[in-house]
Amino acid sequence: QVQLVESGGGLVQTGGSLRLSCAASGSIFSINTMAWYRQAPGKRRELVAAITSIGTSNYADSVAGRFTISRDSAKNPVYVYLQMNSLKPEDTGVYYCKADCGYGMNYWGKGTPVTVSS
Repeated sequence: QVQLVESGGGLVQTGGSLRLSCAASGSIFSINTMAWYRQAPGKRRELVAAITSIGTSNYADSVAGRFTISRDSAKNPVYVYLQMNSLKPEDTGVYYCKADCGYGMNYWGKGTPVTVSS
């Protein structure tokens, strides 16, 4: 079992920045890829960024160049961060942390809301 707790969301103006954090505890040795997803009101949950256990990252086209995902696996809990810069109103949504532990075992946090005002 892996427990994920997100933090760092809030209200920010267009062009502003936020840093989201996700703390992973429990069976952290089993975690492979960690990722951030978001879900805007009335829309499906979508992948924002992901990072593997060796630090390889990938981003949705809509956030590439503005968001940076990072991971600190030396700590317990393991932390994954999402630095969000140049925020736009379309970045508004609930941001979820996900841990992929292989064999179809995925864990999700409860999410942290981000609102970008125009």
